[in-house]
Amino acid sequence: MSQAGATTALDKTTDPPVSAGGSGRFWSPRRVPAGIVAVLLLAGAGLLLYDVAAVRAHRPAMSWRRELARQLAERHLDDTWVLAGAALAAALGLWLIALALTPGLRALLPMSRPHPDVRAALRRDAAAQVLRDRAVEVSGVQAVRVRMRRRKADVRAASHFRELADVRADLDTTLTEAIRGLGLTHPPRLALRVRRAAPKG
Repeated sequence: MSQAGATTALDKTTDPPVSAGGSGRFWSPRRVPAGIVAVLLLAGAGLLLYDVAAVRAHRPAMSWRRELARQLAERHLDDTWVLAGAALAAALGLWLIALALTPGLRALLPMSRPHPDVRAALRRDAAAQVLRDRAVEVSGVQAVRVRMRRRKADVRAASHFRELADVRADLDTTLTEAIRGLGLTHPPRLALRVRRAAPKG
C-alpha cells in the first residue's frame, strides 16, 4: 500500500500454523497488570488465612486483623464506609474481569494472514486516511470525512459540482475497491453519505 499514513503493525508469533485468511484481534498486554493484582489479592487472602489458622492454634491475632474485626463488629451493614468499600471492591472485580476477558487494542484492525508466522494489523486512523485519499481523487468531491470503526467505515463527502448521484456512484465503487485493498480479515461495511457543499461567502 503506497498511500501516505498507511502504517501496519507486525507481530511475529509462535501460534500453530493457520491457513491464509483468518487472524484474530490483537490482545493488549494489560492482562499482565491484571494478573499482578490477582496475585496480590491471592497473597492477601493467604495472609488472612494464615492468621486465622494461627488464632486456631492459640496464638494472638495480628494487630491489623484485630482492628479490622473491631471495625466490622461496631459498624452496621448500612454504614456509609461499609457500603462504599463493598461498591469499590465490586467495581474493581468487574473491571479486572473485563480486562482479563477482552482483547483490547481496538485501534488495530486485523489483516489477512498470507503467511502463518506473521500477524499484521492496520491502524484505524491509517485505514481512514487511505479511504480519505482515495475519495478526494473522485471528480466532484470537495471534502471528505472518514470515521473508521471495526465493522463500519462511515464516510461523509461534500461535492461542489456534478450530480450527487453520479458522485455517490463513483465514490461507492472507489471506496469499495479501497476497502477490499486494505486486506482486512473482516472488511468494514461502507456507510456513505454525499451532500452538496455549502456555497462560500
